[in-house]
Amino acid sequence: MSKIGIIAATLGYLGLLFGIAFAVDWNKNRRFKWLNSPVIYSLSLAVYCTAWTFFGSVGRAADAGAAFLPIYLGPVVLAPVWIIVLQKIVSISKHQRITSVADFISSRYGKSTFLGIVAVIVAVFGIIPYISIQLKAIATSLDLLTTANPFQSKHDPTLPFYADSAFYVAILLAAFSILFGTRHLDPNERHAGMVAAIAYESILKLLIFLAVGLFIVYELFDGFGDLFGQAIQLPAQASILTISDNIQGGQWFWLMLVSMFAFILLPRQFHVAVVENDNPANLKTASWLLPLYLLLINIFVIPIAVAGNLLLGSEGVSPDTYVLTLPLWAGKEGLAFLSALGGFSAATGMVIVATVSLSIMISNNFILPLVIRYELIDPSRAEMPERLLGIRRVSIVVVLLLSYSYFKSVGEGYSLVSIGLISFLAVAQFAPAVFGGIYWKRGNKSGAMAGLLVGFAVWCFTLPFPTLIEAGWFNKTILTDGLFGCGLLNPWALFGLEYSDHFSHAAFWSLSLNTFSYVLVSLYTTTDAIGLQQADVFVNIDKYQGGYDQTGIIKRQASIADIQKVMNRFLGAKQARKLLRLYEREHQINLSQQIEADAELIHFTETKLTGALGAASSKIIIASITKIDPISMEEMLQVLEQTREIIQYSKALERKSSELETLTVELRHANVRLQELDRLKAEFVSTVTHELRTPITSIKAFAKIIADNPQLDSQQKEEFLDIVVSESERVSRLINQVLDLEKIQASEPTNFVKIDLVQLVKEVTRTFKDQYLLSLSMPAEPILISCNKDRMTQVVVNLLANAFKFCDPEQGKIEIVIDTEGSHARLRVSNNGRAIHKDQETIVFDRFTQLQDPTLGKPTGSGLGLYISKHIVERHKGQIQLIFLPEWATSFLITLPLAD
Repeated sequence: MSKIGIIAATLGYLGLLFGIAFAVDWNKNRRFKWLNSPVIYSLSLAVYCTAWTFFGSVGRAADAGAAFLPIYLGPVVLAPVWIIVLQKIVSISKHQRITSVADFISSRYGKSTFLGIVAVIVAVFGIIPYISIQLKAIATSLDLLTTANPFQSKHDPTLPFYADSAFYVAILLAAFSILFGTRHLDPNERHAGMVAAIAYESILKLLIFLAVGLFIVYELFDGFGDLFGQAIQLPAQASILTISDNIQGGQWFWLMLVSMFAFILLPRQFHVAVVENDNPANLKTASWLLPLYLLLINIFVIPIAVAGNLLLGSEGVSPDTYVLTLPLWAGKEGLAFLSALGGFSAATGMVIVATVSLSIMISNNFILPLVIRYELIDPSRAEMPERLLGIRRVSIVVVLLLSYSYFKSVGEGYSLVSIGLISFLAVAQFAPAVFGGIYWKRGNKSGAMAGLLVGFAVWCFTLPFPTLIEAGWFNKTILTDGLFGCGLLNPWALFGLEYSDHFSHAAFWSLSLNTFSYVLVSLYTTTDAIGLQQADVFVNIDKYQGGYDQTGIIKRQASIADIQKVMNRFLGAKQARKLLRLYEREHQINLSQQIEADAELIHFTETKLTGALGAASSKIIIASITKIDPISMEEMLQVLEQTREIIQYSKALERKSSELETLTVELRHANVRLQELDRLKAEFVSTVTHELRTPITSIKAFAKIIADNPQLDSQQKEEFLDIVVSESERVSRLINQVLDLEKIQASEPTNFVKIDLVQLVKEVTRTFKDQYLLSLSMPAEPILISCNKDRMTQVVVNLLANAFKFCDPEQGKIEIVIDTEGSHARLRVSNNGRAIHKDQETIVFDRFTQLQDPTLGKPTGSGLGLYISKHIVERHKGQIQLIFLPEWATSFLITLPLAD
């Protein structure tokens, strides 16, 4: 293919991306509001998929099948917790005006300048290998497209830089990164245009990869069945498709864990996920849309890898280039160019965002603090914002030149994936400081510094150092005998521990020692005032978002004139005027009429400077114009006392609130219960009135008949008198039962004697007619209990009366069972009549309760029998309960203590 045509098309594509970015930035306040949507945000996160994904995943799958998956499973596993963890990080970053992951760490641990510098060094050294593989992928693609025999083409590592296409690619990417990310100094460090361009790039690389996959599977082969069918015939290819042959538990665990960390902590990922996030609610959509994107872009990885092995395996073609060489092999130069463009797009998006984010870190957290602290330039000069942008531009060029140097010296001899993993593990060293910092207040600057330095040192020794050894920079005996001949200092078997693969070994030691150092040093060192303040903000960000006053913790004083000068110097006069007018409108004040700046204005100024310059730099700048009043012991004690009172008051309010909620629920239940009791009492009064009226009416009627008819014969008189006596006894029983209610509730039972429960039941049953309904099951020997015999007789009579009342006179059955269990006697009365349902279990022992039975009509009695029985049994230290047996409709069980 024509080299000029390829270069022109590539430049045209970069021009298109820049045009999208420029148009969005130009109109972001008037149009294109749809670009601030969850979909655009989710697609921008797909900058995670670089040339590593486009080319390297196929290369890894060609050698080890499904072993490429953990890099993508890590973010997918992380997706469900985005709403919790990442949303908290976003909230903290917006509140603190965080501009990068280094700024996040620096700000959390007392706005430490030195810690920010260390974080920048780790990030730069960690990302340089990653950028180098993007240069390698682009250079390799260009060589394949422009050579006469692409299957014999390899990038020549001996080429001088001026003859190397990768060098010019680096320069080109540096120029476009500068155009994308360093056109102006923004207090919010947001680049809406760049995000829109990255979202477009994500769509393009996905569509191209799917197009290549569909072509290979359905044009070069007759679908998945044909492709995999041919592969299975060859043992070497069949092993790639066997999951069990390509899954190593330990390796997969470390790959997934590190990729989970890298997805958030890579500088470019942190920038698009956190710094560019204008709406934390977008995370909900991203938590499912990004995993879907990762699934789609990886669907054809294994099919392309298998096809490449089948068709090009004998040609000596690098598996990393299968996505490009397979269309060339098939004579589809147009599709091959699209494939190269997709890889170029994936690499370009990564390089632009990574270099922009690194340039922000280098200027804000590395160079600028040193410049301000040691007064290397005159900050009073008007073009200070331009100087800051110049620092960032130079940083971008330096980073890309360093990446090119690494590519030339080391990266030529390694696959894309192996180099990419070096970078992943480097940024994973931020994990203890970042995640510990947002959930653990005890974590402090000393602990974070110790963890980061130890983890970074172990990472350098176990991953990048061996690549330099293999590249010939150091003696290769180190890999066998250890550093200085010490076997414990073997980079591939540190302290004598050998892993199945070098990456898992490095991940285990670096992350373990990093975390251990962070926790141990934090526990045994103290934290300064700013560190304590920032720890509380980061861990309890919800409190500060709710309007909690943070300005009064440290007492600072500054003049209005100094505030204006600082903002003019570092943000530019126009931006400074805009921000100060905004402050005046929000607080309804006129700063021109004031001399001294209050704590809130100082905090406002520091926040705005932090958004443009980083936490460490803004801290130094504000410290240069403010003086801190020493807090007296009386003021400190007053603050502590107020804090203690507030905490106690808060706890008291919480306790009262909980008690009120409990009382409200109890009152609601009590109200329902009272309503139910009122209804039952009404029914009781109605029932008792009816029961009393019926016998009294009979007594009056028959007494009148006898009185008015003296001539009645003696037999009729005797019959009527018997009815009067029976009805009188009925009235007496009803009245006695109601009176018993008060007696039982008012006093404890007395006259306890030892009686035989078996004999008591036998005596009671003899008083009932219809004996044929009864069956008794009781032991021959006595079962002695201590009780009031009359009261216990009343209980047994009540239970038997209920059983007879609800049994059919012809087919009814009643069973009485007496036995013992441990130190208790048990009496069970069961019948096959009316069943009591489960939902009536709690009310059957209540006062005035009468269970309706449609077959028997309105029940007789007062509804007090079971209630009285329950109280009698409980006063005897026993228990009565309704139990459910499958062979009986209703069963009551009484349990009483045996006599001593």
